[in-house]
Formats: sequence, structure tokens, C-alpha cells
Amino acid sequence: MSGTTVPRISTVEVFTHDRPEETAEAVRLLEEAAREAGVKLVFDGDDATKPDVCIVLGGDGATLRALRKHAGTGVPVFAVNFGRIGFLATVDREDLPRSLELALSGQFEVISLPALVSDGRSSSEPFAINEISFQRRPEINIAHLSYSLAGEWIARVPCDGLIAATPAGSTAYSLSVGGPIVAWGVKGFVVNLIAPHALSSRALVAAPEDVLRVVNDGNDSVDIVIDGMRTGELAPREECEIKFTPDVVGLAQLPGSSFYRRFREKLLQLTS
Repeated sequence: MSGTTVPRISTVEVFTHDRPEETAEAVRLLEEAAREAGVKLVFDGDDATKPDVCIVLGGDGATLRALRKHAGTGVPVFAVNFGRIGFLATVDREDLPRSLELALSGQFEVISLPALVSDGRSSSEPFAINEISFQRRPEINIAHLSYSLAGEWIARVPCDGLIAATPAGSTAYSLSVGGPIVAWGVKGFVVNLIAPHALSSRALVAAPEDVLRVVNDGNDSVDIVIDGMRTGELAPREECEIKFTPDVVGLAQLPGSSFYRRFREKLLQLTS
């Protein structure tokens, strides 16, 4: 997974999460560092100028929001973790002063991450950085979903839902329901069922060119949830098509960083 470098930084957009008291001091330090570096700051879209980089002070939710906004624009996202795990974070908050210096001077690499794009059954937000899931509603006992890949029918399984996850999303919702961890350099995506009522059901990793089709075979609509946001529904007998799209967003990382270091430092600590 190769990275690209960033030219001189002159304008930075700043994203924070919804707990401003936790990031107030970090914002103050960022404003001070930006003045010293001669860098203009704009906060969460309050300026029409395209930034050179977006700095996130928050958790993975805020980072996803920034990535979604700048998808396809070439603007990299440099994330400082103020959340719990921060798997998408470039650095942790303990390294804040040095991190701001690196971010404002462009001393980082940019890795490209893919997305999953749906066919429009979602009323908004048709693409996912982490995952697209089809979930039964609380008032429904069970969903009946079937799916195919590359035109080949795979299975029809009673379940609570189905997840299609990018490599970045393989460490999120999909992982929590037993899906595989997929390194970010892998070209492909995970298809994983939520609480399947079948002993033979297994998650699988699909090739990037394989189109996923999900069919609602039940009598009740199921919710379409993209990166944690309900964006639409799949009615009975309807189907949704999902495609893998490479190189949609740019995530900053420091030289020498890697997916496996993130895995060791972020995920293994949860069980140690």
C-alpha cells in the first residue's frame, strides 16, 4: 500500500467531534501553531476555499465524516484521536504538539482507501467508507435476505442483516459480528451476515470486480445503514446492487506507519 506526499500547506480545514470541552485545548494549540506557520484555518466547512488538508480532532466518527466530505477531492484527512480506539487516526492525542507541526508542514504520507457504492436505493449518501448494512427493524423478528456475487447466487439465509464492508470497515461493525480482519492493501470487500440462522453460514472476501446484489426475500422492509447512518430501506422483493470503488479517500499516516502496527496498537490492546 503505497503513499503519496503532500505539497506545502497553506489552508487547513478543522473537524472536531461533538464534545468540544475535550478538544478545546487542542484547538487552541492548533490555532497558535497555524499562526506561527502562516497557515489559514477554516472550521468544518465555513469557507468555500478548498483546503490542502483536513485535520480531525475527534474519534473515528468524526474522521469518517471528514473522509466522506472530501471523498474524491484529493484532500487528505489527518486525524488526531480523541475517541476510544481511533483505528483511522493518524496519531494519538498524547503526541499532539509534534503532530500539529507535522500536519501543518505536510510531513506525512497519504494512503488511498476504497469505498462501496450502492445503486441508489439509499435516499442519500450512496457510498460507504466503512460499510453498507441491511438490518432488520426492531419490530421484526427476522429478516430473509439472499445475495449473489458476480452473478452467482450464494445463499438465502434468515438473519438479522447483512454487512458489506471495505478493508477499513472490516475492523468496525463487521468485526463485531465475527467477520475477518482485512489489511488495507487488499483489493476486495467483506460480505458478512448478522446473526444468521444457519450453522453453515460464513463471511467471505469478494474480489473488487465482483458486484454484490442483496435481495429482500421477506415480507417486511429492512433498513439500509451506511457508515452508521440510516439512509433508506429495502422493500420486500427489492434488490440493491453494491460495487467496490478504489482510491476514493485519502488518509494521512506518518512515515513508517502501517496497517499491522495499527492492528497491534489499536485492536490487540482491547484484549490485553
